[in-house]
Amino acid sequence: MSTETPAIGRPRAFDEETVLARATEVFWQYGYEGASLSALTGAMGINRPSLYATFGSKEQLFRRAFARYHEDKVANVRTALAQPTAYGAIEAFLRSSADGLTAGDHPAGCLSIQGGLACSPENGRISEVLAAGRAETEAALGERMSRAAAEGDLPDGVDARALARFVMTLSEGHAVHAAAGASREDLQASVDIALRAVMGPARG
Repeated sequence: MSTETPAIGRPRAFDEETVLARATEVFWQYGYEGASLSALTGAMGINRPSLYATFGSKEQLFRRAFARYHEDKVANVRTALAQPTAYGAIEAFLRSSADGLTAGDHPAGCLSIQGGLACSPENGRISEVLAAGRAETEAALGERMSRAAAEGDLPDGVDARALARFVMTLSEGHAVHAAAGASREDLQASVDIALRAVMGPARG
């Protein structure tokens, strides 16, 4: 009889960040409720016990995937809002958003919109997580526009918060259109109109 002590556990045969990136793609394409466990494990290349052992549950996996996605988006937003003028910040935000929504190396559109804009009551927490992410982005826009107003970098009478809401709404609308097949050129043409209509007098 062997006296060797059996190994405790088994080392993971996968890279956690790699499988998380694959799960993000599935959630992005199908939404939270549309992403079946079979689709997730198939894309991730792991079995269900490994998914549960590593991430805990489908909801926890989604939260991890969205946090990873949102962190990347926040970095892009910060870069855009660092532009020296309000016009430049809005243009950089909208144009980089339009490019990202139609990049071609991931599902078209936006995970924060497609992930779970409408969820059944038992999955309401998912919609709340996504709404909180969008609210964080809008708040960052609002703070930047408020600073621009204080610096005299917005036309007189422009409501900084309402302007931030408009920019965010346009970006979210672009996400819906991109998911439906709108091209980069389509979205950039919309950005052109928005910039002329809203920020033209403040261009700097």
